[in-house]
Amino acid sequence: MADDRVQLTVDGPIAVITNNNPAKHNAFDDDMDVALFDILGELKANKSIRAVVWRGEGKSWSSGRDVAAIGGQQVELAHHALMERGQKGIQQIWDIDAPIIVALHGWAIGGSFQRALLCDIRVAAEGSRFMLPEVTHGVIPDTGGVGRLFEICGSGLVSDMVLTGRVLSAEEALTHGIVSRIVAPEALDDCVMEMAAGIAAAPPYTVQLARRVIRNLADEGLRRSMNDEYAYQTLINRSDDFAEFRAARAQQRNPDYHRS
Repeated sequence: MADDRVQLTVDGPIAVITNNNPAKHNAFDDDMDVALFDILGELKANKSIRAVVWRGEGKSWSSGRDVAAIGGQQVELAHHALMERGQKGIQQIWDIDAPIIVALHGWAIGGSFQRALLCDIRVAAEGSRFMLPEVTHGVIPDTGGVGRLFEICGSGLVSDMVLTGRVLSAEEALTHGIVSRIVAPEALDDCVMEMAAGIAAAPPYTVQLARRVIRNLADEGLRRSMNDEYAYQTLINRSDDFAEFRAARAQQRNPDYHRS
């Protein structure tokens, strides 16, 4: 049964993915992940689609992971298998012929922010905010966003966001090239749909080859980065540090880390 918290609508050559869990600022759980990956698979197979818009209902595009659902869903997969499913699922973005335009508003956090970074174009509403807080939760970003962010703006901002968990404003994101436009919140949907219509009206083979030129500049390094994330996140999950982090959280005390 489809999870209606992630929805797909198609109107002629334009497809729209909608994050539809507004009560939780569109935070994703495992079931929503599966729904998203199924949608991406459907788009990959549909060669008549010429542009994709990815938007969100409510106050945020996506606040990342639904931490309240962690441990509460029945998932019969080991950690490394979940990682593999997540990476293979989101890498379908690269196999979709149509460009994906992300309409960002409110919060874009963690893995959701990273997913947006893997897409072609990002447009932000005024007041949007971006964050990679994984290290403060004892883990590392593992959805490819670090590699893409490094390509866009270099190691300085990446290190600041990853190691400190700082919040990045829409204006800063525009300055660094993370988003290409900032628009008024009430104009966001119209703006991205107009962009999608323009792309859909262009010769599709020309669009595909133009995207291939752009992607060939970076894809090898990004795939390498995601392979590192898969390996290192698995090591972290089995580490003494992570066990101590979780114990300290559960016991509401400061962690006591010991360098090995």
